[in-house]
Amino acid sequence: MFFPEYRARRLRRNDNLRRMVRETHLRVEDLIYPMFSAFGRNIRKEIPSMPGIFQQSVEHIVTEAKEVHDLGIPAVLLFGIPEAKDPVGQDAYNERGIIQETIRAIKDAVPDLTVITDVCLCEYTDHGHCGVIRDGDVDNDETLQLLAAEALSHARAGADIVAPSDMMDGRVAAIRELLDANGFSHIPVMSYAVKYASAYYGPFRDAADSTPQFGDRRSYQMDPANRREAFREATLDEQECADFLMVKPALAYLDILRDLRERFDLPLVAYNVSGEYSMIKAAAEKGWIDEERVMMETLLGMKRAGADLIITYHAKEAARLLR
Repeated sequence: MFFPEYRARRLRRNDNLRRMVRETHLRVEDLIYPMFSAFGRNIRKEIPSMPGIFQQSVEHIVTEAKEVHDLGIPAVLLFGIPEAKDPVGQDAYNERGIIQETIRAIKDAVPDLTVITDVCLCEYTDHGHCGVIRDGDVDNDETLQLLAAEALSHARAGADIVAPSDMMDGRVAAIRELLDANGFSHIPVMSYAVKYASAYYGPFRDAADSTPQFGDRRSYQMDPANRREAFREATLDEQECADFLMVKPALAYLDILRDLRERFDLPLVAYNVSGEYSMIKAAAEKGWIDEERVMMETLLGMKRAGADLIITYHAKEAARLLR
């Protein structure tokens, strides 16, 4: 094909032509909205580093869950801020814990909304790490028992999907085994299969009050420099019967999303994380970018890279534009 016989601009001439040949589509059904449930009553506290996102008590979570459902967004992802924290994160697997109560309230009020729960201990431990501390580091195998118990408590409360984010070795298998043994073989596991030790998580740690009190998470989250390691992590989770694979963060790891899309047939999830959200919000507040266009272009880029689903704090804003 050579110019002037071939002219690529022929198919860009007007909006109808552009829509007809569009290769990648972003739909409301592709979006998952994260929410932060806080212990107490009448709490609705905006997170300073995440404009428009709130820590909320259960009654306000339910109100927003109804809004999310009305927008056509199919699912929410729940994180909890408990009343008290301790070294082993007991509220995480307490049958009357903050997330367990939130699940029940949402499923009672909006039964058709899919409830996904984050399975990790960092929000519930007083040290802020994702498991039990032994000799200054997270003990992998001891933590597995608690993660599985947490996932089971979520399933019993009515969660539709459990999503382990801790990056412990073997956690998908441990969760699958305990769920199956207790009559929850129908509950899918959405694994944070490829989760990097990223600086993009800063605002989330404000939202979930989960900043480590010592050290960092590089002994269990992945090195941002590593690409091939992502294949090993995803392969392990696939072999342990994960139902979804996730890449987190998304924006700086679009190459990893594409790599996984080409190698795995499981549904692939991108987590458009807090730092990515907050950068767009901050630049828009300064008047440096067109917020709506940059938001949609960013989400579309994640879809184009291979994501089937996107967890994003932009979900409500994007859904209003897509309706």
